[in-house]
Amino acid sequence: MTIDEELELLDSSLRRLKIEYDVYFGGGSKRPPNDTLWRVTSLIKKYGDSQKLTFTQRYKFNSMTQRYAIFSDLWRQKLKIKEEGYRRPQDALLAIAGMRTDEERAAQEALGAGTEEPDYSRIACSDVEQQGELVKAFYDRMMSEKQKVGEQAGAPFESFASFLKKKTEQIRRDFKCEAVEYSLEIQGSQVKLKAKPKTA
Repeated sequence: MTIDEELELLDSSLRRLKIEYDVYFGGGSKRPPNDTLWRVTSLIKKYGDSQKLTFTQRYKFNSMTQRYAIFSDLWRQKLKIKEEGYRRPQDALLAIAGMRTDEERAAQEALGAGTEEPDYSRIACSDVEQQGELVKAFYDRMMSEKQKVGEQAGAPFESFASFLKKKTEQIRRDFKCEAVEYSLEIQGSQVKLKAKPKTA
């Protein structure tokens, strides 16, 4: 199985794990989904420190591990409440599948469900690889703006990320700054990328 296939397996297993936990906490299953949980955690451990992932694969993997971390924390709370019993009214609510707590709303946002697109027309970068999600959101916003003004899409994300990485390193080195602020400006029928050193 290739790395891409295993990342697809991790993605589908993570979604299945959420459904199985929802069923378990809703009373539809007597046992927690330990088999699916083991499959997810094994794949996360396998690629957690892997140097074999490309930039795109690393971005996808990091996105999935962040989603898993949000869900895992929520499931841990629910399991504790389920084992210890409902001592407070809010505990009972937390353990019922379908109730939207702050944690579940955060998890839904991490999955990109029903959320409005934030304003990514301006970002500050210090490490493009570490800020993969932010860079991808900025790139998507740039592509959206280009489409609006009728400009051709341009370079694929991998090329853009590579360019941004080199540009960020160069500006940080030349200006001895902590980060580089990138912004999008519409000039006529073109979307321009502006960069400036950010010291604070």
